[in-house]
Amino acid sequence: MSVSTVAAAQSVCAPLPVLGRDVTVPLVTGGEVTYAALDYAASAPALQRVWDDVAAYAPYYGSVHRGAGYLSQLSTDLFENARRTVAEFLDCRDDDQVVFTRSTTDSLNLLAAALPAGCQVFVFETEHHASLLPWRDARVTYLDAPRSPRQAVETLERALADRDPYGPALVCVTGASNVTGELWPVRELAAAAHTHGARIVLDAAQLAPHHPVSVEDLDVDWVAFSGHKLYAPFGSGVLAGRADWLREAEPYLAGGGASRKVTRRADGGVDVEWHDSAARHEAGSPNVIGAYAVASACKALTEAGFDTLVAREQYLVGKVREGLADVPQVRFLSLFGDDAPRVGVLSFVVEGWNSSHFAAALSAEYGIGVRDGLFCAHPLVRTLLGSDPQTQGECGSPEAAPGEKSLNAIRVSFGAGTPDEHVERFVRAVRELVTDGAQWNYRTEDGRCVPDTSA
Repeated sequence: MSVSTVAAAQSVCAPLPVLGRDVTVPLVTGGEVTYAALDYAASAPALQRVWDDVAAYAPYYGSVHRGAGYLSQLSTDLFENARRTVAEFLDCRDDDQVVFTRSTTDSLNLLAAALPAGCQVFVFETEHHASLLPWRDARVTYLDAPRSPRQAVETLERALADRDPYGPALVCVTGASNVTGELWPVRELAAAAHTHGARIVLDAAQLAPHHPVSVEDLDVDWVAFSGHKLYAPFGSGVLAGRADWLREAEPYLAGGGASRKVTRRADGGVDVEWHDSAARHEAGSPNVIGAYAVASACKALTEAGFDTLVAREQYLVGKVREGLADVPQVRFLSLFGDDAPRVGVLSFVVEGWNSSHFAAALSAEYGIGVRDGLFCAHPLVRTLLGSDPQTQGECGSPEAAPGEKSLNAIRVSFGAGTPDEHVERFVRAVRELVTDGAQWNYRTEDGRCVPDTSA
């Protein structure tokens, strides 16, 4: 380990307590081991603090905005206080709205449904599918993957300069890639968008759990993120930002809670007056426990201090990169270069290995959970692999023999709850698998590579 890494280790905090930190899993080779959850980019484990807060509130649960009873009033206050906590966490402007949704995907689909008529959307091919696909009723311009932050800004500026300057436009961009972990130049992209009369929405699903996100400082129009990546369970998400497009759009869902007044007309029909607050897009009984969990996570991360959390995460990134620097078979994927700033997300391929086979061996033989595949970012991973779509071979079969080039990769990701031992075990496991190979035979079952226990 380098001197710089040792120095960093001495200045960072211990991991935050999370659920599942003591869970053990069986190994195919015999015995059990504490599970190393290194798939934070998909779903981060819930903070113990969040779980405790939710458990303390659960006996007082009541339906919000509905009843006159004490529990209903208590839950309503808690729900609206959660909205204010999220607004503070995101450093929202005074007139911004915070809408609770199910996820980042739900948030961006909500915004897509609220676009003004004729809106043109600009989105890089590097986006997660949650950002790439919701804009089905708009004119969409897909931008090629940039190879530097500067090129990203220049590409967007050229595209916006060529658009019809009189219609509405929206730029959708990630804050941190879910594939490479690289940080995007959000502030500069926002400036470019606004210079050309466009608005911008930030997909902060991978950014908000790792870095502070300020709507005002970044000057973005909307931010979307998911609770399940922010150390909060229960399927909640957030769309926060400017109110005008949301206020003018038809409700995302029609029903109770979104409607302010409903009356029958003389002809037998129904007239509806919709709310113009965030409630307009929160029809039905809201997920008050999920909203409270998100707010609890926001408080916990703020109190822990992002400077400290970022320092620890960069220390862990350094352990991975330094630990595998002398393993030439391992190639990390990157758009902006190996030295580009990033969050705790790293994707790689291993020469001579099918990626699904490698990930299965990490799980079965070492108790390490990572992700393999295309990570719901198919165009980006194909670009990074420099490969046209191919038929993927069967792991553990002749088609997956050493040297096979499979159209997928392996992703390791971590965060505030990751202990050093999990990262150290991962580095050791990668080195051993590359040097010695797997200790077990594997086969493909229902599209997944699994240990062959038939013998």
